[in-house]
Amino acid sequence: MTEERRISRRTVLRGAGALAAAPLMAQVLAAEAAAAQAAPQPGPGIDRRAVVSRHPVVRYASDRELPVQVGNGRFAFGADVTGLQTFVPFSTLSDWGWHSDALPPGKTIADYKGTVWDTYGRPVYYWTDDKNEPELHNWLRGNPHRINLGRIGLRLLRADGTEATEADLTDTVQRLDTWTGVLHSSFRLDGHPVTVETSCHPGIDAVGVRITSPLVALGRLTAFLDFPYATAAGQDKFSAPYVGFWDRPQAHTTTLSSRGAAGAVIAHVLDETEYQVALAFTAGATVTREDPARHRYRITGGRSERLDLTCHFAPEVDRAAPPAAEVSAQSASWWPRFWQTGGAVDLSGSSDPRWRELERRIVLSQYHLAVNEAGNEPPQESGLVNNGWYGKFHMEMYWWHAAHYALWDRWPLLDRSTEIYSRFLPRARQLAAEQGFRGARWPKMTTAVGDATGRESPNVPTALLLWQQPHPIFLAELDYQAHPIRRTLLKWQTVIFDSAEFMASFAHDDGTGRYVLGPPLMCANERNPAGATTNPTFELSYWRFGLRIAQQWRERLGLGRDARWDDVLTRLAPLPVQDGRYVLYEGVPDMWTRFNTNHPDPVAPYGMLPGDGVDVETMRATTAKVYETWPVTDLYSWDFPLLAMNAARLGDPVRAVDFLLHERLGFTDTGLPASGKKGVPSPYFPAAGGLLYAIAMMCAGWGDSPDVPGGATGVAGADGTAPGFPEGWVVRWEGLAPAL
Repeated sequence: MTEERRISRRTVLRGAGALAAAPLMAQVLAAEAAAAQAAPQPGPGIDRRAVVSRHPVVRYASDRELPVQVGNGRFAFGADVTGLQTFVPFSTLSDWGWHSDALPPGKTIADYKGTVWDTYGRPVYYWTDDKNEPELHNWLRGNPHRINLGRIGLRLLRADGTEATEADLTDTVQRLDTWTGVLHSSFRLDGHPVTVETSCHPGIDAVGVRITSPLVALGRLTAFLDFPYATAAGQDKFSAPYVGFWDRPQAHTTTLSSRGAAGAVIAHVLDETEYQVALAFTAGATVTREDPARHRYRITGGRSERLDLTCHFAPEVDRAAPPAAEVSAQSASWWPRFWQTGGAVDLSGSSDPRWRELERRIVLSQYHLAVNEAGNEPPQESGLVNNGWYGKFHMEMYWWHAAHYALWDRWPLLDRSTEIYSRFLPRARQLAAEQGFRGARWPKMTTAVGDATGRESPNVPTALLLWQQPHPIFLAELDYQAHPIRRTLLKWQTVIFDSAEFMASFAHDDGTGRYVLGPPLMCANERNPAGATTNPTFELSYWRFGLRIAQQWRERLGLGRDARWDDVLTRLAPLPVQDGRYVLYEGVPDMWTRFNTNHPDPVAPYGMLPGDGVDVETMRATTAKVYETWPVTDLYSWDFPLLAMNAARLGDPVRAVDFLLHERLGFTDTGLPASGKKGVPSPYFPAAGGLLYAIAMMCAGWGDSPDVPGGATGVAGADGTAPGFPEGWVVRWEGLAPAL
C-alpha cells in the first residue's frame, strides 16, 4: 500500500481537491497563455469578436430551472436575473467538492461481491448487482456525490423594511458578455437603481461581485453567503435543478474567522468533507452570522454606494482572496484570448436563413463547455450546472464531452483532463485482472476522489458497457495528428497498450475460426439483453479501430507489431448484417420494430468512427432504415450530432445540417443544450460537445472526405472547402482540424 493510500479520508479529499483546483494562479495562467501564444495563429479572415458578439445572452427575468453561469472549467457559479443566487438557489460546483455518506451500519465495501455472469464458460463476478447487499448497492452508486459549495445572493428590503421578491423589481435586464465572461445585471427597487457585475477568476475558484446602488448606503441592500448540507446519496440520482439540503443546519458546521479589515475566512465541515471560503470585501464592510443556528452570513456595506465581494472557494485557502475588480480584470483578459485562439466558424454569408441559429449554437456551446467542462477530470453529463447521476462522470461519454477540443485546437483545455487515464490505470488493471482479462478495463460511472478514484458504480449497464474502452486510443490519435512527435507517443504509450491488451484479451476465440465479443456485454444504446448479446456492430468496429491504431503506435515507437493483436484483428467477427443492413448485434430479433430504441448504434461506425469493417453501401442501406423506423422521440440530444456525422460521411450534407438544427436537439435562450430525453435533466452537454465535433468535421473534413464540397462554399479554410455543408451555405472557418 502506498503512502497516499494510508492517509485519512479527509486528507485525501483535501489532497484531491488541491490537485483539482489546479496549480497556483500564476502558473495556470502563464502556462495557458504560453500555449496559446505558441499555437499557430489563425488568419485575419474572421472577425472573431463580431461572430461572438452577435449572439448575446440576454434575460429579463429568472429561469427557475437553468441559470446563467460564469466559470473557469473547474468551477462554475450559476446566477438568477440579479447576477447572483438571490431568488433561485442555483449551484456553485467544482471538480474538488465531494461528500460521502456513512456506510450502511456494519458494512464495508468488501462486502459487495456482485453477481456471477457466464463469460466464455467462466464464472465471473461483475458489479451489476448483489441481491444480498441492496443497501450497499445504493450506497456505492450514490457515493461520493458532488456538493454545492454555497449560495451567494442579495438581501433586498422594500421601503417598509420587508424583504423584496423578484416581482418587486422593475427595469430588469441581464446580459452575459461572452467575449469577457462577465455577467452584467441591472434592475430597480422602489425606483433605486442596482447594478451587479459577476465574474469568475480563470486561475482560482473565485467569484467576484461588484454591486453599485444607493440601497447599499441606505442599508437596504446586503449580500449573503449561505451553506447547504450535501444532497443525500439515497435521493434520486438526479438532483436537478438544485443541489443540497438547506433545512439540516444541525448536520454540518461553519466557522467564521476574521482576516483583517477587508477579509474573512469561513470553514465549512460536512462529515469528513471540509473546505474554506476566503472573503474579500469593500473597506468599511462587515461580515456577520445572521443566526447562530444556521449557516447564512451577511456582508453589509459601509456608507458608500459600492459593495464589492469576492468569494474564493478552496479545500484550504492559502492566500487572501483577490479584490472583485481583479477577478473581473482576469476574466476580461482570459476570455478574449480563448476566443482569439483555436478554431472559429463564421456562417453569416450563407443564404440559408437558419445560419444564425446554427452559428449561435456553435458560439454558445464553446462558452458553456469552457465554463463547465474544462477541468482536471471528465465532466458529468450536466457539467457544473447541477447534479445528474450524483455528479459522477461517465467514461463512455468522455469522448462526447472532450473530443471537440482536439478539432478546435484547444489543447490547453483538453490536456487538463486526459491525464485521468494515467490516474485510473492501477484501478483499471485491477478490474481487468479480477475478471480474468489482461490489460486495463476502464470503468463507466465513477469519480476521481480519494479511495473512490476509478471505482465502479454498480449496475448492469455500468459494469458491462464496453464502448468506453477504445476512447483513450481515439483521443491519443487526435493528439498525435496534432502533435506528431515522439513526446506524444511516450505520453500515451502505456495507456494505449494497456487498453489494447484488454481489448485483445476480451475478444474470445469461439472455436469457429473467429474472435467474438461477448456475452456478457452492454451495447452503447443500453437496450440489449446483456447475457445473450454477441458481436455488436458499433463495438466491433471500434475494436478494429482501436487495435489498428494501437499497432500503428507500436510501429511509430519502433517496437514492431504485436502478434496477438494482429491475430484478433485478422479473425475478429465481421459486423453483423441482416437483410443487407447492419444491426445492433449478431442475431438480434425484430431489429427494426423492437430494438430500434435509444441511441442508433448501427450508424456510429461510419459517423463518430471512420468506418473500420464497414461496407459503405451496406451502411447507406442501414442509415435509410434508421431514418424510416427509428422514433425520433426516443433519441438523446447527442444522437443528432452522431446522425449528422454519419450523413456527412455518406455525402448527404443537407441532412447533416438538418440534424444539427433539429428541434429535438434543443438549445435554450442562453445556449444550454437540452437532453432531448424524458426523465433526463438538462443541460446535457454531450449534445454541445457533439455539435462542435460535427461542425469541425463538416468544415475541415475527415480522413477520406471528398476534395469538392457538396455545394457549399468554404472560405478561409485550409483547403477552401467545407465538405459537410450543402448549397446555400458560405462557411468561413479557420483553426480547425479534420476528424479521423
